[in-house]
Amino acid sequence: MKIKTQKTPATVADLLHSPANFFAFGFGTGLPPVASGTFGTLPGLLICVLIGGLPLLAYLAIVVVAFVAGIWICDSATRYLKTHDHGAIVWDEVVGMMVTMIAVPVSVGTLIAGFFLFRLFDVWKPGPIRKMDDTIDGGLGIMVDDVFAGLLACVVLHAMVYFVPSIVSFWPL
Repeated sequence: MKIKTQKTPATVADLLHSPANFFAFGFGTGLPPVASGTFGTLPGLLICVLIGGLPLLAYLAIVVVAFVAGIWICDSATRYLKTHDHGAIVWDEVVGMMVTMIAVPVSVGTLIAGFFLFRLFDVWKPGPIRKMDDTIDGGLGIMVDDVFAGLLACVVLHAMVYFVPSIVSFWPL
């Protein structure tokens, strides 16, 4: 079990300290003292809108690069803040949202459903996701549980698209 330490709120100065912090703090969306993970998922939604029309392999390449870079980004921010998985570190939520939307047709309906599914699985951390969160340290530990929450959300979202296809046509982008 990881040791949890008292976390002081991150500041704009922390955000601007380095490019790694800027990305780790979700371009500033991780700074609110409450619901930082929820706010931190919002840039992921925007990125999904921007890259959602790309061919699948291009989309997956971007997700893999964001994940691998995220290991270093989150680890760097953790070392700077001197605490594991500070609430302001939300790059994992950004990537988790991108994973949620893999091969999903982008519409307002799928984005809303994907957002809520990802947040549900990220907060709930069912079964092995909680185990990963509790046992893997560093940047990889920060990233991996959100990727698996995103994969679970992706599976459920694909089922919703299949069984409730009107979700795709809800305000297409």
